[in-house]
Amino acid sequence: MVTTLTDARRARRIAEQVPDPELPMLTLADLGVLRDVTLAADGTVVAELTPTYSGCPAMAEMRAGVAARLAQAGYEHVEVRTVLDPPWSTDWITAEGRRKLAEHGIAPPGPAPRPSAGPVPLVLSTTRRAVPCPRCGATDTEETSRFGATSCKALWRCRACREPFEYVKEI
Repeated sequence: MVTTLTDARRARRIAEQVPDPELPMLTLADLGVLRDVTLAADGTVVAELTPTYSGCPAMAEMRAGVAARLAQAGYEHVEVRTVLDPPWSTDWITAEGRRKLAEHGIAPPGPAPRPSAGPVPLVLSTTRRAVPCPRCGATDTEETSRFGATSCKALWRCRACREPFEYVKEI
């Protein structure tokens, strides 16, 4: 049974190290989907996760990974909850997570879009944004597909070094 603040901190450190099933170079903490790890009054470890997307297919694996790691560490009673409010944002990816993405050839996202106070403007053409190539750093890049291997990534190509790369979309 978990009863002390030290146990809660230890449980959090363990949960923070669980790798993301789709981006295994990142931990759930790096990605910002691990929201909290607390102790319930009965000693149950409660971990809260927020999916990157509604209906994220990796959530079942994330929950199972957190529960398994905590059980392996000796925590008998573990509950993993999905928390949807507030929704996950790419702003929650840590600096370490962004570094790891770039190190593995995936362009980290820029700041998440901010909602405007007024009406949504009508835009008839695509808005060009600079996505730096994670390999050479050039900003002369182009999106080749809005949809990548997972719903949180798009496919891009660098015009300078000609290499394709994935880009984590801003949310």
